Amino acid sequence: MNLLTIRRSLFVLLFAAPAIAAPPWASLIPFRRIDTDPSKSYRLTENNGPWHILAASFAGPGAEKQAHDLVLELRRESQLPAYIHKRTYDYTETIEGLTLNKYGGRAKMKYANNRGRYDSFAVLIGNYPSTADPKLEKTLAKVKYLRPTTLDITLNPRSTQRFVGWKAFQRRMNGNPLKRNKGPMGSAFATRNPLLPEEYFLPSGLDNFVIRLNKNVKFSLLKNPGAFTVRVATFKGKETTNAREIEAIERSGKVSNRLELAADRAHRLTMALREQGIEAYEFHDRYESIVTVGSFQDDGRELENGQVEINPGVHRVMKQFSAIQQRLPDGRSIGLQPKRLLGVSFDVQPLPMRVPRRSIGMDYVRRFTQ
Repeated sequence: MNLLTIRRSLFVLLFAAPAIAAPPWASLIPFRRIDTDPSKSYRLTENNGPWHILAASFAGPGAEKQAHDLVLELRRESQLPAYIHKRTYDYTETIEGLTLNKYGGRAKMKYANNRGRYDSFAVLIGNYPSTADPKLEKTLAKVKYLRPTTLDITLNPRSTQRFVGWKAFQRRMNGNPLKRNKGPMGSAFATRNPLLPEEYFLPSGLDNFVIRLNKNVKFSLLKNPGAFTVRVATFKGKETTNAREIEAIERSGKVSNRLELAADRAHRLTMALREQGIEAYEFHDRYESIVTVGSFQDDGRELENGQVEINPGVHRVMKQFSAIQQRLPDGRSIGLQPKRLLGVSFDVQPLPMRVPRRSIGMDYVRRFTQ
């Protein structure tokens, strides 16, 4: 694999932003007035767009009312389509841990900080089709410096906004005047519509950047002849967006970040597995590098009783690379120890995945929208 190619491609990621062309019918849509009826709840729905800005969240007595008041103020004063989303947190429930019980199953554990059960109300500003929408970026920058009356703690000393006192203290102590002048929604960020399924946000085919990143990889996952494979190792990366850091990297010609480290580990592990005669592949994208093993036409089949029987070949790979049970230092508990090769760890639980493919349809769309 040519790591120089990955380094150069990472620079493209840092600077390039996809150009989004407005659809031909966009100019025909009249100006839509934002509804400000105080009798409406403005609850978030799956029809309110896939991407939103999380402006603020509230919890405690009066939280729902303060969230509703903020929604109305944002709609009335700033003409922003704001919504409320309710979410319940339950820290009294048990969860599955990584350790095993005496029967070989996952041990049941409880949260260390039991904060009970409570409702949280988030205020989101939305209807954005993607994170590349220039309106989202422009609105987010605006929201960070807004000072709604609803969030003024001098007028509402019993504010239910989450961490409002701590955030105000951080702003006052910040030496950067731009950050110090941010309003009570200064920590706003872009997020997905939580009511849409995970599948909605899966990419429809690979984009050109990811294709270039894997182009010169000898055992690229894109060359896998099967429809499914098993992910056996995952290496997380981290892209930089700091302008000074980007300039320094470009001037020195060196890239020393987690993306390159992740790619290097995935490559070394793939080559080591290949030397052992194992059908291994590597794959790199914007956020991580992975190693997979095997090529299969299916990951299993559904039985008449509705259960799924996993493909025996897939199951063998999962079992071969899954973590081993090992007694922990306390001598009482059993934990999971990831397997390693050349000092590189495999995932605790390998999982089957669909082999990523280049989408001819998406290539066609990009040609006429960029």
